[in-house]
Amino acid sequence: MKKWSIGTLLLLVALLSACSGTPNWNLDVTKEPTFIKGKESTIEIEIKDGTEPVSDLSVTAELAMVEMDHGTVEVTLEEVADGIYTGPAVMTMAGKWEVVFSLEKDGEELEKVVEITVDEAGGVASINGEWVTQEDVEFYRFINTLHIEMARETDQQKYTGADLEEAMNYWDTQEQLNDNQNMLVAQIIRLRAMAMLGEEKGHQVSESEVNVEVEKVRSQYNESEVAQQLISEYGEEKFWSFQQSQYEKIVLTQKVQADVVELVKKDNPKASDQEVQFTAEKKYEELLVSQVDSLEIELL
Repeated sequence: MKKWSIGTLLLLVALLSACSGTPNWNLDVTKEPTFIKGKESTIEIEIKDGTEPVSDLSVTAELAMVEMDHGTVEVTLEEVADGIYTGPAVMTMAGKWEVVFSLEKDGEELEKVVEITVDEAGGVASINGEWVTQEDVEFYRFINTLHIEMARETDQQKYTGADLEEAMNYWDTQEQLNDNQNMLVAQIIRLRAMAMLGEEKGHQVSESEVNVEVEKVRSQYNESEVAQQLISEYGEEKFWSFQQSQYEKIVLTQKVQADVVELVKKDNPKASDQEVQFTAEKKYEELLVSQVDSLEIELL
């Protein structure tokens, strides 16, 4: 009979275990789904073997509530980047959920059970995890209404007859557009995206800078009877609290705009002010598109 050393036997056991064992895939839930009544949200996971991402897996998930019976939610996840898999889930309510993930690749299979917390959506959209609330949207709707009514007020003093009718029709159209929630959310995303870029570039905003800008707009509103009336109806304290927060972001975007103007001047030292302004506006819009593309934006 052939004799085996203890070391050889241990090595053989290890090799047999490796051949017959389950894959060494680690799974982390990097984004939990959100409860949005009747709408999809995203579940995202990352799968690694040690420190290396695992690609080309077939991944499905079955979700069930931990303490209540609301049936199961089945999701097929697709790979969107190396080792990153996402899928749409329509959650039936917020709370604790158990997720059974089934992973398969080249005949190797693994099942992972994870408990997650599904929160109720905190708004109508999210930007890098920061919620755009319904209150944010309503504030933007109010600001647009405020500016429309101020413009009406100006045009009523400026025009008569057919010219006045044409101006009022135009502002009626703008008022109808202001009912479009998607347009309002797009306005919010635009401002927040460029404010985030300002922060990424190292810009900071002082309280005095914000106060200067707020006082400028306050003086404009004080010159308009309709503005004063609408702000009073909205609630002055609430309005100016929102404005203070808004202008922190607006000042950041102004600094990004100034950066763009300086860059255009440097690249085109002989350009006229009008040419600089035109080119800067174009580059700013290109920068905005690039910045929005770089953010994780979810519309609910």
